[in-house]
Amino acid sequence: MKIYSLPVSDYETNCYIVEDETTKNAVVIDPGAEEDFILRTLKDEGLTAKLILLTHGHFDHTGAVRPLHEATGAPVWIHEKDVADNLSGTSLKDIANFYDEGDTVTMDSLTFKVMNTPGHTPGSCVLLCDNVMFAGDTLFAGSCGRTDFPGGSWQQMCASLKRLAEMEGDWRVLPGHMNATSLSRERMINPFMIEALNQ
Repeated sequence: MKIYSLPVSDYETNCYIVEDETTKNAVVIDPGAEEDFILRTLKDEGLTAKLILLTHGHFDHTGAVRPLHEATGAPVWIHEKDVADNLSGTSLKDIANFYDEGDTVTMDSLTFKVMNTPGHTPGSCVLLCDNVMFAGDTLFAGSCGRTDFPGGSWQQMCASLKRLAEMEGDWRVLPGHMNATSLSRERMINPFMIEALNQ
């Protein structure tokens, strides 16, 4: 598995391309904008997009989904509660497949397990593959996603952060914004995760 991190748009949303190095097929996670940049990266690396996976429905994570889907034919997966963005009012219902807690999505040697982690949005999900956690806007380095948008809930965020903190072992955390981190580091220094653990 090889991972490319592409910050896109003024929001610097982290779009991730996850490559199966044997087949050169790829999964695109959270293509928030700049579809030409994403498509060019795929072409330059000799990759074929086979899946588009979304951690939640906010426009800064989904803005390039439709043109990317049209250009590649890659199926789109999102939690049903987030198929309509509560900020922009746009919807992916006509092209989306739905996953939920405990589901898995597989492409070649890569299997992504879905955890529903509401708080930032009702349908926020964390995607687990090997030892990597694609955390969306649930968990950031030293922080977490906002809960003051429509559909957000601090109580649910605390429950989600506690659940992540109590997972066994360590995980490489690739968030929706800012730098990568590790779950062990966040357990020790993230004030929001610490607060959630103490509740």
